[in-house]
Amino acid sequence: MPSLHSPQQNHLLAALPAAEFEPLAAHLELITLPLGKMLYEPGTQLQHAYFPTTAIVSLHYVMASGASAESAGVGNEGVVGISLFLGGDTTSSSAIVQTAGHAYRLERRLLKQAFDSAGLLQRLLLRYTQALITQMAQTAACNRHHSLEQQLCRWLLLTQDRVSGRELVITQELIAGMLGVRREGVTEAAGNLQRAGCISYRRGHIAVLDRSGLEARACECYATVKMELGRLLSDAQLC
Repeated sequence: MPSLHSPQQNHLLAALPAAEFEPLAAHLELITLPLGKMLYEPGTQLQHAYFPTTAIVSLHYVMASGASAESAGVGNEGVVGISLFLGGDTTSSSAIVQTAGHAYRLERRLLKQAFDSAGLLQRLLLRYTQALITQMAQTAACNRHHSLEQQLCRWLLLTQDRVSGRELVITQELIAGMLGVRREGVTEAAGNLQRAGCISYRRGHIAVLDRSGLEARACECYATVKMELGRLLSDAQLC
């Protein structure tokens, strides 16, 4: 029987050749990430990098008032803890589990050693970091210039890209916190999408029924983020 969990479920780890992956494999620790778990807080020393497989982690910036908004999400396409190999060690944002699941974590010293060896992992991590910066910049522009319904479509599409199946376990309250808006606004936008047949919603669950409909209603931000991630992490670009 094949294992239910594998590091290769994470796209960055799956892209590594055996010569680079095998030395890391013995040190990759499979962990369960429950909904709402805080992986790191602003200003704290990061101890591990996390390579999600089935979990999704939300990178948040928290204001002095306690208000917060998501700057980016990280799923099986990426890694949480880029400051560890960029040299910062700490960050001004927080990382919270948005969708429960699993991840493989790697101790910071081992990640730094692997990064400093200047192999494919280094190129992968740097290119992923550029894609993550694109996502953050696009999120900021989207939140400023596009409607809440467009933002919700973008967020739902990016989230579905990171999970298997069409159903998302998420509350409207949590989505409102991610987008930095009032829950009533999310309720209205989700209602519009449900009446259009794009999604169905019951408490704590959203099912994507018409993905092409969501894409048609989304702004250009979703396609921009997805295209940049694909461009930067394609095999041709890494050779």
